[in-house]
Amino acid sequence: MISATPLSSASGAGGCLCGAIRYRVTSPLRPVVACHCRQCQITSGNHVAATSAPREAVEVDGDVQWFQSSIEARRGFCATCGSNLFWDGGGDRISVMAGTLDQPTGLRLAGHIYCDTRGDWFELTDGLPQYSGSDDRALVDLP
Repeated sequence: MISATPLSSASGAGGCLCGAIRYRVTSPLRPVVACHCRQCQITSGNHVAATSAPREAVEVDGDVQWFQSSIEARRGFCATCGSNLFWDGGGDRISVMAGTLDQPTGLRLAGHIYCDTRGDWFELTDGLPQYSGSDDRALVDLP
């Protein structure tokens, strides 16, 4: 199971490549999880590294475009530059793409999910927990 590392104590901010969208997170962020599912590969060109925060703690300035990528989830992006910003599974939290956060974040990668569909061009050698498919046990300790 991916261990629950203490949440970041600082609030985070970030945005898209062209600057049309900026966001601020007013609560601590969850450790980063790398998702290797096919949808993440296709939307990003590789795996996605995302953190998350309570939905009400994410404040956005700009026009996020949403794409319903599955029955369960939608993905938020900038229509101008195409930056992949958010993943919304409809729960109490919203995922924020870690690479869109302003540096330094103080966050750390906690593990990998959907490893059974990861790209065949690389190996996972960081020693962090790896889970196949949608194994919910992977995120059980993460807030």
